[in-house]
Amino acid sequence: MENDKTRATIRALSDRIVMAQKEVRVLNAIKWDDSVREGFFAADCRAQPAVDAGYYQRVPLGFDNDQLTETFRQIDHDIVAQLGKFNPAAKIMRRMCHEYQLVLAMLAARGTPEFSRISQELYGRSTDAFHVGEPNLVDMAASLDNSLRIIDEHLFLEQNARDIPTEQAVGLLKARLDGFFSDPGSRIKVRISDGIVADAAAGSDYIKLRKDAFFSERDLRVLEVHEGWVHVGTTLNGRAQPVCTFLEKGTPSMTTTQEGLALLVEIVSFSSHPARLRRVTDRIRAIHSAEQGGTFLDVFNMLCGEGRSREDSYTTTMRVFRGSLPEGPPFTKDLAYSKGFIHIYNFIRVAVRRGRLDRIPLLFCGKLTLEDIGSIAELVEQGLVVQPRYLPLPFQDLNALTAWMAYSNFLNKLDLAKVEADFAQLF
Repeated sequence: MENDKTRATIRALSDRIVMAQKEVRVLNAIKWDDSVREGFFAADCRAQPAVDAGYYQRVPLGFDNDQLTETFRQIDHDIVAQLGKFNPAAKIMRRMCHEYQLVLAMLAARGTPEFSRISQELYGRSTDAFHVGEPNLVDMAASLDNSLRIIDEHLFLEQNARDIPTEQAVGLLKARLDGFFSDPGSRIKVRISDGIVADAAAGSDYIKLRKDAFFSERDLRVLEVHEGWVHVGTTLNGRAQPVCTFLEKGTPSMTTTQEGLALLVEIVSFSSHPARLRRVTDRIRAIHSAEQGGTFLDVFNMLCGEGRSREDSYTTTMRVFRGSLPEGPPFTKDLAYSKGFIHIYNFIRVAVRRGRLDRIPLLFCGKLTLEDIGSIAELVEQGLVVQPRYLPLPFQDLNALTAWMAYSNFLNKLDLAKVEADFAQLF
């Protein structure tokens, strides 16, 4: 009877969080519309984009910010009152409430330096350390950039022509996803949209492709894995939770884990490619430049000067300055991909090293952060969280991944400079 009461309490509080966050759409609130892009290119890319604080004031949030902030405060209060501070579900839900309050404060500060400061609190900075004295994200970006510069772009970066129009891509991607999400009740919709910045974006049970985009076969493979297997898959796994329904929805810290998982799955499924990594790396370098005082034009010209097209340079730079002003400082969400990848990769390495393979599938129970795994494991043991229904193919059978990570734990001890010297005569 007591267990039934606890389940009911957690479910009720969880549902309140899901309902409260329903209208919060961060990227919709900060995106730059097509008129900004058209104006920038009409000025031959020589003037800062026409975005000021007033621009954001004309983009309504769609909710009362103060009232919704108070709603999350009240939910947080009720969580402590009804579950205490140490209940594993309470720990996760309280963090979610606190993060949503920060998100609301960030949105209220659109077009001001405070917007960037809060984004750094939520998503981090490019110079944040992983461990004392070890390389940070900027160092990793520089290392990747150096490696990618050595690769002959004509041979490796764009082998597949981007000649599949959106209309055709929708059908091809839908067919692939139907093979993975086999349950009739979990069919994923793929549709065309003219309101997104990226070529594609995932929702709860759908993937949107930009109206005027073109895709390659490799692009579709990445979308299948990244947006489908991971983003939509974890949403459906969270939606299937009978008690902890909050696992269907994500906060900024969950974005880091989500994007890290998606990037890792791209790589271990052999779906990624150097051009993809270059885009991810460019985002880190662009954020770092903006953190150092670079303006939109500074970052845009840096990327163009390194051989990126004007269109790609605009898209990358715009992602960094959306929500802020062309003079900065930046929106740091795009650090999530590489930052999350490093955290997830190291977590799996340690899980293999300690023989705790059971913890790895828990990453896909829903939208969660890596720091939640201990609490999630407790909730699974208590029957309050169920195992994920959908797992990306490399995680459905952990044998190969475990073997790779076992070798990885040893290979990381080798000095690559010495290995390179030994093999120098081979090249």
